[in-house]
Amino acid sequence: MAKKVLDSGWLAARSTEVSLTGVQLTTTHPPSGPTTPWMEASVPGTVLGTLVKNKAVPDPFYGLNNEAIIDIADSGRDYYTFWFFTTFDCTLSANQHVDLNFRAINYSAEVYLNGHKQTLPKGMFRRHTLDITDILNPSGNNLLAVLVYPPDHPGTIPAEGGQGGDHEIGKDVATQYVEGWDWMCPIRDRNTGIWDEVSITATGPVKIIDPHLVSSFFDEFKRSYLHTTVELQNKSSWVAECTVTLQVTTELEENICLVEHFQNTDLTIPAKSEIEYTLPPLFFYKPNLWWPNGMGKQSLYNVEISVDVNGFGESDSWSHYFGFRKIESTIDSTTGGRLFKVNGQPVFIRGGNWILSDGLLRLTKKRYMVDIKFHADMNFNMLRCWGGGLAERPDFYHYCDIYGLLVWQEFWITGDVDGRGIPISNINGPLDHDLFLLCARDTIKLLRNHASLAIWVGGNEQVPPYDINTALKSYLKLHPLFTNENTTDSTDPSKYMDGTRAYVQGSMWDGFADGKGNFTDGPYEIQNSEDFFKDSFYKYGFNPEVGSVGVPVAATIRATMPPEGWSIPIFKKKSNGYVEETPNPIWEYHKYIPYSKPGKVHDQILMYGYPKNLDDFCEKAQLVNYVQYRALLEGWTSRMWTKYTGVLIWKTQNPWTGLRGQFYDHLHDQTAGFYGCRSAAEPVHVQLNLSTYFIEVVNTTADELTDMAVEISVWDLDGACPYYKVTDKMSVPPKKVKKVIEMIYPKSKNAKPVYFVLLKLFRASDMAIVSRNFYWLHLSGEDYTLLEEYRKKKVPLKITSDVLISGSTYKIKMLLENSSTNSATKTLDLKTFDKDESNMYNSRSRQLAENFEKLKREPSAWTRFFGGEFISSNPNYVKRCEINGTHNGVAFFLHISVHGGKKDLGNNGYVDTRILPVHYSENYFSLVPGEKMNVNLSFEVPDGVVPRVLLTGWNYSESHTVL
Repeated sequence: MAKKVLDSGWLAARSTEVSLTGVQLTTTHPPSGPTTPWMEASVPGTVLGTLVKNKAVPDPFYGLNNEAIIDIADSGRDYYTFWFFTTFDCTLSANQHVDLNFRAINYSAEVYLNGHKQTLPKGMFRRHTLDITDILNPSGNNLLAVLVYPPDHPGTIPAEGGQGGDHEIGKDVATQYVEGWDWMCPIRDRNTGIWDEVSITATGPVKIIDPHLVSSFFDEFKRSYLHTTVELQNKSSWVAECTVTLQVTTELEENICLVEHFQNTDLTIPAKSEIEYTLPPLFFYKPNLWWPNGMGKQSLYNVEISVDVNGFGESDSWSHYFGFRKIESTIDSTTGGRLFKVNGQPVFIRGGNWILSDGLLRLTKKRYMVDIKFHADMNFNMLRCWGGGLAERPDFYHYCDIYGLLVWQEFWITGDVDGRGIPISNINGPLDHDLFLLCARDTIKLLRNHASLAIWVGGNEQVPPYDINTALKSYLKLHPLFTNENTTDSTDPSKYMDGTRAYVQGSMWDGFADGKGNFTDGPYEIQNSEDFFKDSFYKYGFNPEVGSVGVPVAATIRATMPPEGWSIPIFKKKSNGYVEETPNPIWEYHKYIPYSKPGKVHDQILMYGYPKNLDDFCEKAQLVNYVQYRALLEGWTSRMWTKYTGVLIWKTQNPWTGLRGQFYDHLHDQTAGFYGCRSAAEPVHVQLNLSTYFIEVVNTTADELTDMAVEISVWDLDGACPYYKVTDKMSVPPKKVKKVIEMIYPKSKNAKPVYFVLLKLFRASDMAIVSRNFYWLHLSGEDYTLLEEYRKKKVPLKITSDVLISGSTYKIKMLLENSSTNSATKTLDLKTFDKDESNMYNSRSRQLAENFEKLKREPSAWTRFFGGEFISSNPNYVKRCEINGTHNGVAFFLHISVHGGKKDLGNNGYVDTRILPVHYSENYFSLVPGEKMNVNLSFEVPDGVVPRVLLTGWNYSESHTVL
């Protein structure tokens, strides 16, 4: 039966400002509209999100505004106890039953519907379902009021801040980041609110509850079975004679679906009872498998279950997109790190730590899709949902299924809040262990059918209390089909609560960090880029957290801070020769990490010369961001399987306007680190080992690379190419790193102090570029200050843009050419570089899942944007432009951005004209003389706005309008 989501028309008011009771609000005195004290509410959302929406408090993510918002520790819980009110239409037919569903609230609530009261008990991570059949208004017009209470132990924020404040929040089963962390400001309402979906569902006499889908494999994945167990609830007072139908379809091209299986099963359900029923397994021969990003397609089948009741017809239905795949997770005997296998193939993990999309829980399907696609575009294959954040929502997992991101999901335990810290926190975890386990069971059932879910972990840098840990081990015990054990257990695997993926008790146990729970993750600050390649950098096989810097572009600083926040750090040279950075108070509040570590790492910003202003600082920060994160991933990848099994970066994004550890900012503009990661983590990759200066070819795929060669060219600041070499043809075995040749230019007699290196891995048979990698380097003892003078050299560019417009969506293919010439060397006639088309192992040759409910593909006229051919052969228009220049040489560090008309003025009067988000196939890139590159852009524009595409770069101090 149809589901109706209640996500609009809500009002909210502070409980202390409403004198009416819940009964009165939902009978005789409903609010008439957004008049004092009532305001338009954000549902799903939080109290603070609603107050920000109505400008009742300043934006807490702007400047120091958060300090002006009263904290619950000072106001008391009543201040953030709020009423939420809405109306909905619902008219019943005979023998129908209606449920009111809250997928999550924080932290407890009273629900009033048409004058009737029901209670939603405590716990942030549990679903609530209320049968409202008998209290619906016969007229169809229903009044709903919900009184939401904050967590019981919101805690206080010590003056010095700290990890999780005073840790009191850990006594509840709730998010722990809300008391603040070293990367996050405190959330003043502690995320109180109806923070996830509210809906009403109508069924017939029999209701379907929490089906469990499991795939099993035999004969090297040639034979597969789909196992299904479902709970069926007969709400009627008579015996229900039912037919359960299971249908599995797969989508072919152009929205044509193929029915793979159709099965009917008859059964009888006693009156007023609930049964668990396991359907006969369905057999599949060579099903299309689901693969992680970079290993193959993310094939998904639509599984639909319906139940028909004799004398009624269809009573209920359920559907889910399901991926056939087998995930294994064991400790590797060679490295000691945890080894993940998918469909029998080892996966070298390169991913990131995820907190949540937005600190105020303004969670939308569209934002989730952008977030997850960004991670897929960086060629990541795993996200770790950190224990101090959320049990992520089904929408998050859906897009991880679509884009191939494996997910490590933790439960709500963190070391700082659950067993250590200052003050020492409660080592016994939450006060109510039964509540924790209830929420855990409900979360498992909510998420277990997602192909992307790879592993459950008990907590962050801590294990759950003994009884909770023991229970979780029992809930998540693997079925024998997913172990190597010999057993007589013949239970259908779908009857287990999960049974298909491993449970590990903590983030530094059993193959993670040192495996024994000692604090051996990190470090979390700037590093010398060559150190990532050294054997001494990290001892253990899988690092669950290693972090660094993350300053965004200057436009983001201006858009999120008043002018006093635009001043750059003060650089002070210490007696030991290292430089210490002191940021302004607003940067410090936004958790800025310096680009220096006195005593270990010299200031990486000053390596490029003293920054003149905010724009100069942020531009140099992007150079460092790119180098830092590319080196991190290349260093780990260089030791793939010989020392490491994986690494997760702390962290990939910020749930607020933070200034550390991010590849895109809270406004969805990418930093250059995004593209450094994108390069380093591509499935087939050519790289320079910055410690040994050997060129390496990385093959993370299951196929041998044959007929390969590497072109190596060195370019100096005068535009000359003093070194050029093409290697012999080679083969690279699957899942291996091949050492190719030493890059000897730095040892040559006339080596320049600053130089560029361009590496191209290409297929000799057709000259197609498979991987391209560009470095800027300096000789030992030098720095990059010579690049300051290089800024004066303007290199000519030719740019052609093919534009296709469909409604508000623009898709642009740009061809950029460095039109300067150099006759000093003859380079190979390699094909124009196109990041996505060139990589024959790129798994994102798929259409976007822009329609969440039905996975509608893009119209066929678009074909596929990222990966594969671009779009239609009939663009709306083509534009050509040239940027004139008088110098030959490298067009260095080009950056494309998209702008529209003037947006609303910020608090400081600054106008941010950027259109965000934009998906780029490449950005922050450089072109050597004569080189061409395709760059694809995709974005949506507001109504009536004509976008402008701007290009800036190291050699282009002013923005150039190229479209």
